[in-house]
Amino acid sequence: MNKAQLVEAIADKVGGRQQAADAVDAVLDAIVRAVVGGDRVSVTGFGSFEKVDRPARYARNPQTGERVRVKKTSVPRFRAGQGFKDLVSGSKKLPRGGEVAVKKAPKGSLSGGASATVKKAAAKKTTAKKTTARKTTAAAKKTTAAAKKTTAKKATAKKATTKTAAAKKTTAKTTAAAAKKTAAKKAPAKKATAKKAPAKKSTARKTTAKKTAARQA
Repeated sequence: MNKAQLVEAIADKVGGRQQAADAVDAVLDAIVRAVVGGDRVSVTGFGSFEKVDRPARYARNPQTGERVRVKKTSVPRFRAGQGFKDLVSGSKKLPRGGEVAVKKAPKGSLSGGASATVKKAAAKKTTAKKTTARKTTAAAKKTTAAAKKTTAKKATAKKATTKTAAAKKTTAKTTAAAAKKTAAKKAPAKKATAKKAPAKKSTARKTTAKKTAARQA
């Protein structure tokens, strides 16, 4: 029986093929994670899964017979429970059309086992999601703050440009007004000078005529 056949075998009992596949995956994942972490998974009446450390040793190559050094390693080990052994040996008979009776584990025996591993895995996933959400929110806040700063800088630059343009216009207007006033002041002075000049000439003519008349007399 492979995994697909196992799923088919329990599909009717758990409400469907998808539910059965999820249940098998969850159980196997919990067992593997617990054993890798150094925990012992024990199911009363079925067996236990645990991690076993093997020290470094020498072995022989079966093909060449050469002596080879094997490094220290860890391997998983399954030990069948007494109820499982009795059923396999034939000392106990399988119930017909029902489930194999597996004794319930005593309270507290699953602490650190499969159920605890499932809870830890779920807690880790939840924590990871929360951390990702926090990072996303922080990144969004930073982006918003940067956008606000850029907008503020642009607004300040526009205000400064507007003020500079207004100041230039005001300066130009003031200069033009001053130039007009200066030109207006200079123009009457020239006219007055022009008017005075003929008066001097006529006075000179009168004086010359008087002197000529006196000489003739």
